[in-house]
Amino acid sequence: MKHPRKIIVHIATSADGFIARPDGDIAWLDRPRPKGNYGYLAFFKSIDTILWGYKTYAKGLEMGMEKGMKAAGFGPQIKNYVFSRHPREAPLPTFEFVNEPVKPFAQRLRAQPGKDIWMMGGGEIIASFLDAGEIDEFRIHVIPILIGEGIPLIQPRHRSIRLKLLAAKAFPDGLVLLHYRTKPHSCGSAAFEFSGTKKRCRRVRS
Repeated sequence: MKHPRKIIVHIATSADGFIARPDGDIAWLDRPRPKGNYGYLAFFKSIDTILWGYKTYAKGLEMGMEKGMKAAGFGPQIKNYVFSRHPREAPLPTFEFVNEPVKPFAQRLRAQPGKDIWMMGGGEIIASFLDAGEIDEFRIHVIPILIGEGIPLIQPRHRSIRLKLLAAKAFPDGLVLLHYRTKPHSCGSAAFEFSGTKKRCRRVRS
């Protein structure tokens, strides 16, 4: 049976829910890593595509992402898509810029053969995919640190999306990995209802 491709947010946050400081700094993430790097190595083997928001991509370039990706095993077998509102040229050969609605892009990507898809982030692109019903799972590494302010995991807006806990694993250094599956959206209005089992809502005719 063909395995349906999942879009998975695999990310680290502070204990107070931030993925970076207001200026994008992530130095607080630096810490000794145990064997297997908190499950990252196994997860990396399960994906062949990565989705980036432009700000996350630009910050990665600033931090020398190209060298780091080579060291981490990001080879030509990994396809990268960067979402940007403006046409741009990708300086890295395995990157492609995208400027189209989330839903048709995600559905087309899922229809292609391949492994699961890593939603790298940041908060804006995660929110866009989540609100379009195109995030399947979250793997959140909660770092035992409070940074007080910063960029949230998901761009704030009114939503009600329930999660099912699949697993929780605590590591000796205090880091906790929370693995969730998303449930169908709540439409938040009597004027809408779920259509079948799909993660979308339709207007109810009066």
